[in-house]
This record gives sequence, structure tokens and C-alpha cells, in this order.
Amino acid sequence: MTVNWHPDPRSIPTDPGVYRFFDENNRILYVGKAKILRNRLSTYFHNPAGLLERTARMVTTARRVDWTVVGTELEALHLEFTWIKEFRPPFNIQFRDDKGYPYLAVSMGEEYPRAFLARSRLKDGTRYFGPFTKSWAVRETLDLLLTVYPVRSCEKSTFTAARRNDRPCLLGDIGKCAAPCVGRITTEDHHELAQNLVGFMNKQDPAVIDDLGRRMKDASDRHDFESAARFRDQRNALRSIAERSAIVLRDELDVDIIGFASSELSAAIAIFHVRAGRVRGTRSWTVDTELEMDPGVVLEQAIEHVYELESPPALIDVPFEPQSTSVLEESLTLRRANSTSKGRVRISIPRRGDRATLLTSVTKNAVLALSEHELHRAHDFVARSRALEDLRDAIGLPEAPLRLECCDISHLGGTDIVGSLVVFEDGLPIKDDYRHYGIASARDDTEAIYQLVSRRLVRLAEELPTMRYPTSLILVDGGQPQVNAAARALRESGVTGVAVVGLAKRLEELWLPNTDFPLILPRDSDALYLVQRARDEAHRFALRYQKSKRTKVLTSALSELGGIGPKRVRALIAHFGSPTAVRAATKDELVGVPGIGDETAQRIIDSFNSNETRG
Repeated sequence: MTVNWHPDPRSIPTDPGVYRFFDENNRILYVGKAKILRNRLSTYFHNPAGLLERTARMVTTARRVDWTVVGTELEALHLEFTWIKEFRPPFNIQFRDDKGYPYLAVSMGEEYPRAFLARSRLKDGTRYFGPFTKSWAVRETLDLLLTVYPVRSCEKSTFTAARRNDRPCLLGDIGKCAAPCVGRITTEDHHELAQNLVGFMNKQDPAVIDDLGRRMKDASDRHDFESAARFRDQRNALRSIAERSAIVLRDELDVDIIGFASSELSAAIAIFHVRAGRVRGTRSWTVDTELEMDPGVVLEQAIEHVYELESPPALIDVPFEPQSTSVLEESLTLRRANSTSKGRVRISIPRRGDRATLLTSVTKNAVLALSEHELHRAHDFVARSRALEDLRDAIGLPEAPLRLECCDISHLGGTDIVGSLVVFEDGLPIKDDYRHYGIASARDDTEAIYQLVSRRLVRLAEELPTMRYPTSLILVDGGQPQVNAAARALRESGVTGVAVVGLAKRLEELWLPNTDFPLILPRDSDALYLVQRARDEAHRFALRYQKSKRTKVLTSALSELGGIGPKRVRALIAHFGSPTAVRAATKDELVGVPGIGDETAQRIIDSFNSNETRG
């Protein structure tokens, strides 16, 4: 990979700041932050060939990079988060959370606070509790709370009508609203009532329940059985709410516990909100990671996202360190100071005890959220149908490609060329139909694609009568040159009814044969996800075949040496991780493998050298 543009390293400041990559249309592709801008940006241009695949794609797509210097790393963290939210760059991660889940909300910012069910959270002084799994759970909890804390729960129109008519609603008549609309309670007392409700939902202090029990007994001793019954009902209501969340931490801590799980292209975050030792709510987020980001970066941005609209607790447990722990702690402490809570925020990694056990449970929830996200996209029938229909419309096919085949080429610097072919029917992989190909020689990827597609089409003509669906689309990994090579093979084969399209890594655009401009699918479309998944599966299958071939070659070469048996060959590959690493190992590194002495190590090196000389 070559980058024909880059800033002069001497022009990049050494201050903390935020940088933005732009494409040729002045669209922001990526926003990042750095403690030292020059050091961070140099990593993109110092060794472009060493960049990971999707990062390299972003750099080669960009045409310029701008930076903004700030005073501290904390300011850089805030500015980065603000710009990501504002510009939504395609190569930055975008979190999708459980906004559809219901919350119990109390509008503390209003003159007469209102308790109600909400499905989104706003920065307006409203306090939120949850999320709950079902709407009825919120309504049932609210009904119990109004028995003890009869705050207003009606909408503004109902409240205004009651004030105008000087007549409360039914809840006021049955004692589940203090009826501030008709002046039965002062503004101050009603606000205190709402604060008590919020306080109980925050802590669920058992002392409140015990106090109601004592008041019930005292009223009973005075033979005030009506009051005793009311206190009993209030005690039972609060006890019922408290029993729904079991105690998970014996020391009654306030802590948020965050779990993390990731795959090649996605990540998931789960969080348990624990207050006074009880789980008060759970949430999860999923994200498609466009660039190969370090998990610490994803976790840092997730924590920023979590506390965008709410105050953090004093303690946050995580499975590993975020990218900038101390700066993040400072940012969250400032956010906490702006709310009613005080004290410094600490990010911790629990190693033992109840918190470590609970972190394991939260991490399992993150793993499940990630699996559900990937399975939903892969197996949801509606999503798959929509993907196939959108792909049909984008390419201009007469029918949806119910069977598509995807090809990929893999090699090591032009040697050991192999190809793969994977098959998807109804948007799902058919692994029994996967094929791999050895390519004896080829000048470049386009010739290798031509050979692979030509060989596949010979067999395809024979297999068509026995297929469940006829193959209607061949997808190749590459841009216009690769697509044109595949189209040439298709013309020469005489096979009809099959279209060819390429998926280029630059901006994940689709190329049709002999066209000047690509097709750009929406970043969040199911059709793009389908072709990406097919491309990644073909890439994985090609790499696995290539690795298998290299292992066989190495095993064969080593087996020819006296004293090197299968057990030692397996030990070498297990120790170094790959046949290529074994070939590159020094004598001292080989001797570090159990069972390999000085003499054996030297014979291995001599064997490799002699094979390379003959080659």
C-alpha cells in the first residue's frame, strides 16, 4: 500500500489534540484524539504497509488530515466525543443501545414532578430508573410506588384540565395522587414527596420498609386500624419492589459493572447498575467496528456514551483498562460534580470477591448480546430477504440472488497463491459447497481471479441441474480490474444467467464490469452486511487453506530430516504459531523449543536455506 499524500511530520504539533481525516469530497471519515498529535499521526504514514486492513483502507481513501490543538488530554477526550456525535464519521464506531426498553422516569425539573413510563432519556433534569424488560413491569412498579409516594403521574393536559375544573382525577380520589392540581399539597411538599420516591428507587433502603413496619405496629397498638392497614399496604408495596432485585453485593456498594465482548467486526457492551448492593437495571449496546480498534479504545468510547446523559457512580468496574483511564476518571468526576452527586469517580478491575464474580456474569451478558446481534443479522428471515432484494435492485438483476458464490485470492508476496469459493443460499452460508483452489502461477490478482472463475464455471455448468437454486451472482473480492477479469472468464465460458460484481475494500463499494463509477450501498444496509459477510468468509477460507498448505510443506521438509518426527514438528508449529515463523526463527529461538537441541536446530536451518537456494 502506498499513500501519495501525507503531512510533513515537522508541521504536526506535539501538543494534545483531535484530528480528522477527510475524503476527496470533504466528508469527515474518522475523528481521533491524541496525547501527542505528531506521534499518533505518524503511525498512519510511517509504515503504511504495516497498517491493519480496514485502517489502511481509511488512510488510502482520505485526501487530507486536519488537527485541532487543545490544552489537555481531557479537553481532547471531550472534543473527540462531541465531533463523533455531531459528524457520525463512517470509520468511527457508532453505538446502538436498547433505547426501545422502558424506564421509570420522574421529571424532577418540573414545578410539580411527574412519574411516568419513558422509552428515551433526555438531559432535562428527569431521573430515570431501569431499563425494565417489559412495559407492564414499569406500570406495576409505579402503581406500587404511588401507594407510598402519591406523586403526580398524569400528563400535562390532564393536569391543566384538573386545575381549571378544580377537580382531581380518579387517582386523587383513591389516594394514589396527592392532587397538587387542586391544592391538596403544596408545591414544596409535593417536590419533597418526589424526592423521597427517587431516593427509594436509588437505594431501596430497607430502613424505610422497617420504619413503615414500626408505624404499622404503633398504629395497631393505638387501635388505629385504618392507619395500620395503610402502613401495612405501603410496607408490602415497597417490600415487593425491593424483592424484585436480589442483593448481589453484601457491602451495599453503588457501582456500575461493565462487561465487554468482541469479534472481528463487532463488539458488545453490557452494564449492570448496582445501587446499595442490588441490581437496579441492566443495559447493552452493540457496535460494528469499522477500523481494527484496540478494545481499550472501544471501552473508553462506550463509557463516554453510557454517561452522556446520566451521572456516573463513584465506582465503575471494567474487565480491562480503557485507553486513557486517568483522563476518563477526571472527565467522569467532572460530570458527577455537575449533578447532585459528589466525589471522585474511580475505574477499577476487580480481581476477586463478589464484584469479580458479578463482572463474569456481566461479561456473559455482553457475549450473549454480541451473539444475538450477529445471529439476528445473519439469520433473521426478514433482514435476509431485504438484503437479497436490495442487492437485486442495486445490481439490476431480474431476480434476487438466492444463491451467490464469492471468490477470494490469497498469497504471500506473489507466491503460494491459493483461491477460495464460498456459497450463500437464502443469505446463509452453505459450507458443504465451499471449495478451495491451488493456483500454480499468476502475474497478479486479476489473472488469479480469471483462472479461479474459469475453473469454477466449468464445474458450474455440470452442477446446475442438481442445484437447489441456480447460481445467479458471482462476487469477487476486489475492484474494477478483478471484476473485469471475472467477467472475461464468464464470457469465454458460455455460461449464461450469472452476473458478476466486486466488493472493493476502499470504501466497501460494489463494482460492475466495465463501469466508470461504483455502487455505494448505505453503511447500515442489510445488503452491504451480506456481501461483507460473504467476502470475509471467503477471505477466512482462503487463509485457512494457505496456512494448511504451508504447514504440509513444512512438515514434509522437516520429516525428511533425521530425528525430526511428527511430535517435534507439531511442537515447533505450536511454539512459533505458524510455519512462516518457524522458517524465520534463529538457532537460539529454535533451541528454546522443548526437544530441539543445538544440532537439530542447525539441521533445520540448513534445510530451509538449501530449499530456498534450490528455489
